[in-house]
Amino acid sequence: MSDGGVVRGPDDYGLTAEPNWRTVDWARHLGRVRIGRTPVHYVRLDPPQRRDGAVPVVFVHGLSGQWQNWLENLPATALERPAVALDLPGFGRSPLPANGTVSIPYYASVVARLCAALGFDRYVVCGNSMGGLIAAELALREPGRVRGLVLVSPAGVSSATVKVLPAVAVGTVVRLAGAYGGRFHRHVARRRRARALGLALVARYPQRLDADLACEGLIKGAGKPGFAPALRATVGYDLRERLPEIAVPTLVVWGKDDRVIPVRDADVWASRIANTEKVILPRTGHVAQLERPRTFNRLLRDFVARIDTQERTRTTVASAG
Repeated sequence: MSDGGVVRGPDDYGLTAEPNWRTVDWARHLGRVRIGRTPVHYVRLDPPQRRDGAVPVVFVHGLSGQWQNWLENLPATALERPAVALDLPGFGRSPLPANGTVSIPYYASVVARLCAALGFDRYVVCGNSMGGLIAAELALREPGRVRGLVLVSPAGVSSATVKVLPAVAVGTVVRLAGAYGGRFHRHVARRRRARALGLALVARYPQRLDADLACEGLIKGAGKPGFAPALRATVGYDLRERLPEIAVPTLVVWGKDDRVIPVRDADVWASRIANTEKVILPRTGHVAQLERPRTFNRLLRDFVARIDTQERTRTTVASAG
């Protein structure tokens, strides 16, 4: 049920989606492309049977992220269409560019060039936090290729972001101590109290997340060299005046209890992009795709199915002409 954009239903917080990400042999689906001189790592899942007209979905993570931020969403998406998630330069296994400089336009160009390398001439972009900002920038830069946007608590609007993001930087790096490596990550994830303290800013109920998901999907992304330059690139990058230029269908998903970027920002995105659906998830924090993957995957599936229908109509009209 929906009430003013707020989705209400069974409490599925922390319940694993199907197909279960733990059953995927992820190593078989990893790839790497060179963007300029920088190797960019990604994962790609394809549907068991080819479906003509199914638009691919490209997932873009946020600060302290990596492709594993989408563990709960990639297998379900790939039942019907290609699903790709990347490590942005400076995160995961992708190194920073040689000059160490990143920007939101640069990251948008990396995603666009990855899609070109994979042979995608049209696609939906799904981004969380900084990844949502990158996705919106890409829609502005590539209006002929981006067919839809799914924005999960995107950065780029609120002046509060300037105040909150440095706190996230300090809190994440200090609490998770990413530089200590995998053994420390697993130690934090296995202990409910440590998990609750370490992830309190990003998840509403971190103690209800499975330990392996918390480790793989969130904690392992900390302490990467791209964090500080990406933080500087994100803070102050304001898209508000350009949002009305976005013409593609857009789904905005926000956790009502987001402690990183305030839920009131959802109204700005919804009011400035003409064709926008806004969904607020109660008792949910900053990473709705991992906190409530069953609900999120349903929203994503229904949204992209509508994009498929539009694409088929577009193709039919073009053929008739």
